[in-house]
Amino acid sequence: MWNYWGYVYFSEERFSDAMRAYRNLLAEPESTIPLRVASLYTLAQLNFVNEDYEEGVKVLLQWMQEVEVITAQGWSLLGQAYFQLGSDKKSESEKLDYYEKALESMLSAVKTAEIEEYKPKENWYVLMAACYSELQSRIGKEESLYKQLDIYEILVNLYPKKMYFIQLGGIYGQLNRELDYMITLNAAYQKDLLDKESEYLALTQLLLLNNNPYWAAKVLEAGRVKKVPVIDEKTKEEKIVPVVKDNEKNLKLLADAWRMAQEIELAIPIMEKAAKIAKDGQTFIILGSLYLSEDKLEEAVNAIEQGLKKGKVKNASQARLTLGQAHFELQNFDQAKKEFRIAARDDDKKIKKTANSWIKYTENEEIRVKNLALRRDYIQNQG
Repeated sequence: MWNYWGYVYFSEERFSDAMRAYRNLLAEPESTIPLRVASLYTLAQLNFVNEDYEEGVKVLLQWMQEVEVITAQGWSLLGQAYFQLGSDKKSESEKLDYYEKALESMLSAVKTAEIEEYKPKENWYVLMAACYSELQSRIGKEESLYKQLDIYEILVNLYPKKMYFIQLGGIYGQLNRELDYMITLNAAYQKDLLDKESEYLALTQLLLLNNNPYWAAKVLEAGRVKKVPVIDEKTKEEKIVPVVKDNEKNLKLLADAWRMAQEIELAIPIMEKAAKIAKDGQTFIILGSLYLSEDKLEEAVNAIEQGLKKGKVKNASQARLTLGQAHFELQNFDQAKKEFRIAARDDDKKIKKTANSWIKYTENEEIRVKNLALRRDYIQNQG
């Protein structure tokens, strides 16, 4: 009878009445072992529902003593209760003791599940990772990270959610395993799980670090194309925006990636866009160098001059050298020498030496070009 009423009260969420019914059943000397075992387990669950974790653990341990086989679910329930008790304790030592008990219980849950031939539940692994994280002060940071690493490697295979890829990648990063970090983030990217600018930028930087500029650029381009909903802080309305914003920093990173991948034609329009919104002239100087490498000489001159005029250039003398080279290629020799002479005033001995060399080379080239012109005119007049 008490079992029946316990079930009814439980179904109606009258948990206090249900607990009283199951306690009455346990007090009955005639109650059968199957009923008693089932009631202990349910009573433990009810204590957890009421957030009385200490009493719940006490009842669950009693259930474990009386049941023939402790199930994986039973171990996991005990582990969750121990973890909650650890979270509630103020003493650091007590906290860690409970986290150790929680971890032992969850390891038993996973082992039992494997024996019972079914896949351990997702939240069991998550709780184990949390235990290892909390136990860092007791087992050491490196040991804690490696234990978490093992768990998140399982999670990304069994339950491939974005959060687990990010957690796994973050741990690789803390262990200075940049290549594994890159591979993990790239796997999340391939599954279209990335949806934050910081994630796309992190993967881009890692690809660049590992000498993959082409794919770094492709990832950043994908982030510019991908759209996500956000809430406007002013209007509180939802709007659709690109994941990777076209700000100066991101555009320069993308252009650099294309440049390093030897895709200058793709880098130039991106750098042009960056230069237009740049606060200083440095971006125009870089753009000018790109133009020069593609023999777009007039564009190179215009870009570098704009950069120098805008100011805040990292190395004005180096910019003057590049501008002089562009004028040299255009055979604007007087202007080229002017730029080289300005650069030669720099205190940097290397720049000074290079500028002076260019001055001599320009003077010689100017003479050679004039002589060629004179010779050409002479031949034409003779004809």
